Parts: sequence; structure tokens; C-alpha cells
Amino acid sequence: MRVRSAAIGMLLLAALLVAGCGGSSKSSSGKGIKEGGTLRLGTNSRIDSLNPYVAFNQDAYTTFMYIYPVLVQYDQNLKFVPDFARSWSGSKDGLTWTFHTVPNAKWSDGKPLTAADVAWTVNTEVKYQGTGAANSAGLVAHIKNAESPNATTVLIHYVKPVSNVLSQFQQLPILPQHIWSKYTGHKGNDLKTFPNAAPIVSGGPFVLKKFKKDEIALFARNPNFYGPKPHIDGFGLRMFANDDALVSAMKSGELDAIESVPPTAIKTLKSANIEVDEVPGVTTDDFIINSSPLKKAHRELLNPKLREAFAHAIDRDRIVHVVWLDTAKPAATFIPPSTGDWHNPNLKPESFDLAEANRMLDALGYKKGSGGIRTAEGHKMSYEVITPNDLTGVDRTFSIIQGDFQKIGVQLKQRSLDSSAAFDVITGPDTKYRNFDLSLWDWVPLIDPDFMLSVVTCAQYGGWSDSGYCNKAYDAMYSQQGVTLDRTKRRQIVWDMQAKLYRDRPYILLDTESWVSAHRKSWAGFVQSPQGAFNSLSKESLTKVHKTS
Repeated sequence: MRVRSAAIGMLLLAALLVAGCGGSSKSSSGKGIKEGGTLRLGTNSRIDSLNPYVAFNQDAYTTFMYIYPVLVQYDQNLKFVPDFARSWSGSKDGLTWTFHTVPNAKWSDGKPLTAADVAWTVNTEVKYQGTGAANSAGLVAHIKNAESPNATTVLIHYVKPVSNVLSQFQQLPILPQHIWSKYTGHKGNDLKTFPNAAPIVSGGPFVLKKFKKDEIALFARNPNFYGPKPHIDGFGLRMFANDDALVSAMKSGELDAIESVPPTAIKTLKSANIEVDEVPGVTTDDFIINSSPLKKAHRELLNPKLREAFAHAIDRDRIVHVVWLDTAKPAATFIPPSTGDWHNPNLKPESFDLAEANRMLDALGYKKGSGGIRTAEGHKMSYEVITPNDLTGVDRTFSIIQGDFQKIGVQLKQRSLDSSAAFDVITGPDTKYRNFDLSLWDWVPLIDPDFMLSVVTCAQYGGWSDSGYCNKAYDAMYSQQGVTLDRTKRRQIVWDMQAKLYRDRPYILLDTESWVSAHRKSWAGFVQSPQGAFNSLSKESLTKVHKTS
């Protein structure tokens, strides 16, 4: 099956080249820049859905950045710069923000792209934030409504001033009203059912022309794009079932670049004269403990002292060295250092101390029985750990944790599933998080901390929550940080929230990865970020990338 997937991917890429997305030879627009061509990009991740109200994988959100407008984006220094909005300002009372958008813009199908599309998108997500648009609820927090008095002006009206307006709109894709307005039925729940199949009407620099899930996505340059035109004619994102196949394709010349390089391949790729870039990243790997008060079985996992004992039984240094070959660092919070001063530096990873973990479990009365496995509340402390099978390093990380947990009398069994199935098991049944015990996964946080802090709120049940954590005191802190305009005061609230999560431990944070990517030296212009070159923070990278020969 893997060979068949790869073959289909290459046939589709060839078809795109024939169709005119690649192969052109134009005069250079700058020194060392060769216009045209198709970038062949490889990934070990997935685009799980093309619907922004359903998707949760990072590559899906990067896709949205390149096919849809956003009002603002980050530059390579992580400062806000124009995208579809050319200028913006907030009223003195902070209750109205005005954005002036690009005039005479068009969607890829030739329809006008105006401020009315912005207003419709915002109003739709405000109206249905409790149903079909739940994934975007945090992005429209405290918004009353939006209006577009003319084609190039949109006014966003707030119920109360918000501290992070620009960072919220940086993550909110503007959708074509003439397409999506047909799918707001059933109290907005139809927003989640629209497949948004390729070819997709686009307002970004590229149009998604073809998509085969778990295989390939093919993008062609959008001739109607309102911003700087890409140098390339298009790119293909080819999805690989495992790291070995990904690296082999890069070495054999089937790929021009790799989105995220497995640490074990860094030396191999460098020896093959391939450029490897490593930058401080935001990706955090975590050990998730079901925190739902509705959890049916193994309710001892809700005990904070048990969680603390588990944290002492995890050898983060070994995970960093063995799994990530020292391209990661031990972590204590999912707001990583690369986000700047939002990261709470006072939180340190728990010490790896099996004796202390055993002492704590003994104190809780969990005695060891046959095979050295402890008993809690009348049953063996034997738990299933759900792992997504497309996550780099997850199997080796599990093996390390499994071995050390055995030494504290806790048995772990791995259940490997594809990402969508894994998330369904975690949230089920009926998005009540009743059944699962433990999981290993990762997060790719944004620069502003609001989104990551939101994923563990009660409101994200059935949305972004992957732990079932629900705490009213935490939710109150989350609401407060969103409307605290003084940055120093907001930062302290954000630090306090991280400290609360550290104590409650819906997650035991494992590490923060560096972002490692690779490309052939015949390509240049990649703009790196804490999410790598192919990211959801900016359109810069794949509009600037170009061939050099």
C-alpha cells in the first residue's frame, strides 16, 4: 500500500507539471532567481481535512494560510505586517478596530474579494461559535459583530477591549462568502459537513488543484492573488507513511525539500550535500492524562499526586538524547521559550526519580501485586496509551516511558492509530472524554499564548481539547488574560495559568523540539520560523522560494 501511495503521488505531480503548473522557463526577476518550476515538498505529517472548522493537523492550517486571505501575518522577525489588510487601527476605547483591505482583489474564480467576505466570515463564526464554528471560538472571543461599510473597509466591534486582536486575526482564514454561505444550516453545524474538495476557490497565493488524502496535495499559482506573486508556478506536498520513505525520496532526488526532518536523518542528508536548517521551534511533545470528571474507569488517574509520581518516572533527558538526538530540550509547559516572555521560566521539568515515584505511589496505597504491577481501586494499574501513527519519534518515546513505568509498577500498552481515529477515541463517546486513559501527542503552538491556553478550557470539549480538562477557576483566568490590555499584567496571568496546569497536570510536558528542515541547494528563498519554512504564520516562505539553477 505504501508503494502504491508513492506511485500515485508521483503520477499526480507529473500531471500537474503537464497541466502548466511547472516547467516554465521565464526570465529571472532578480539575481540568482530563476522564475517558474514546481517545488516538490515532502512531509511525514498529514492534511487531515480541508475544512477549517474540522481540521486539526498543522499541515492543514498551513494549507489555509496559502489558499485563503488573512488580515495580517507575521514577518520573519515575528512582527505583524500586512496581508489582506493594508492598514489597521483601534479606537481609543478599544471597542472598534478598523481594517482597510486591498482594493480590486479577486478570488481565484474571478468573483470580487472584498471586506464583505471578512465581515461575513467573522459574523458567521461569532454566530455559530457554540456549534459548527467551535474551532474558531477563541479567535472571535468578545466580538459583537463585524460590518463592511464599503468594499475596502471592515469594522470589528467588541463587547469589551481585547489584548490580542492582531494575533487572533492572523489565524482566522477569510472564506469566500459566495461559497460558504450555503453551508450554515442546522444552526451552523453544516459548516463542519462541507468537504471543501479540490479544486478550492482560493484567495491566497496558491490554488489547491488536487488532493488525495494521505498521499499528495497539488498547488498552482493563483493568477488573481492580491499580494506579491510567487516565483514558483506551484508546489506539491507529498505525504509519506514513514520517515524512512521520506528520507529515501529526498536522497534519490524525488523531492526538493522536506518540511520536517527526522533527527536520525540529519547526518545522512548533510552527507548527501543537502542543506539542513535547524531553528528554535515551538513544537512540544506531551504525555496526556485524561482529566475529564466524567471518566468512567481508572479514576485514580484524576489524582494530582499520582500524576506527579508519573512525572517523576519520565526520563526527559533520555528522550531528548535518544529520540531527538539532542535537537530538543526538556519542557515543563506548552508555552515554549521561542514565544518570548509569554513562557514561564520559573517552571522546571520534574526530576527523573524512580525512587520518589515509587515512594509517592506507595503512600497512595497502590500496592504491587503479581508481576510487580500495582493495584488501584481493585484493578491493576495497566493503561492503554493512544499514539498517532504519523508522529515522528512517538514509538521510541513510548518505549522509553513504558520501560521506566514498569519499574514503578505501572503497565503501559500502546494503541497506534491514525490521527483522526486517535482523536475520535480520545474525545469519545459523544465528546465527553469518558473512556481513554493516556496518550502521547504534540502541539505546534502559536506565538501569542491565547490559543494554547484555550485548548484546555471547558468550552473546547468537542473542539480542541485532547485531555478533557475542565476547571472553572482556570477558565476565569483564561477570560481575564484575554481582556487585560497591559502586557505586563497579562503576562503574569499567562504565567499563573501555566503554573496551574503544571500543578494539575492534564499534560506532562516532555520536550520542545527544534524545527529541522532540509532542501536541495538548487533552491533558495525559504523563510524559516519556529514552525519551519512551510508554516501557518506567514505566506512569505513559498512566495519567496525560487530555483537558483
